[in-house]
Amino acid sequence: MAPKHHPTPLSGGDRKALTKELARARAVTTILAARAAEKRAAGEALIREADDLACQSWNERMWADGGPVDPSPSIDQAVNAGFPWLEIRCSSCKTPRAVDLAALPHVATTCIHDLCGRLRCEKCRKAGKRPPAELLQLARRGPATSEMP
Repeated sequence: MAPKHHPTPLSGGDRKALTKELARARAVTTILAARAAEKRAAGEALIREADDLACQSWNERMWADGGPVDPSPSIDQAVNAGFPWLEIRCSSCKTPRAVDLAALPHVATTCIHDLCGRLRCEKCRKAGKRPPAELLQLARRGPATSEMP
């Protein structure tokens, strides 16, 4: 975008006043941009903290009661909170797995509990079965050797 053109006044006093106003406006612009960046960073930190608390709450509910899995945080909330792994277990053979949520193709609003029907055990699938996965918890780190479903 081209800079705005301000016609130069004919009198000396008006030229000085215009120069002062332009300098003041540029200084205020810099200050307001810095404040906006600070507020945005603070807001992002608050959102990250809220996502973290939602994930911790869901983990505690899953540990204490074993569910219900709904409502759960979205995949993006879990990844933003630092919980990029979902621990699951096959409902048939009880084989535990860890799923990297960041690597899953998903819509931004997909909730963790919506994955329950999509995740399948590789062992059972090879045997011709299709049992759904049991969701256990969100984790900050994946296991050393995680097998993807």
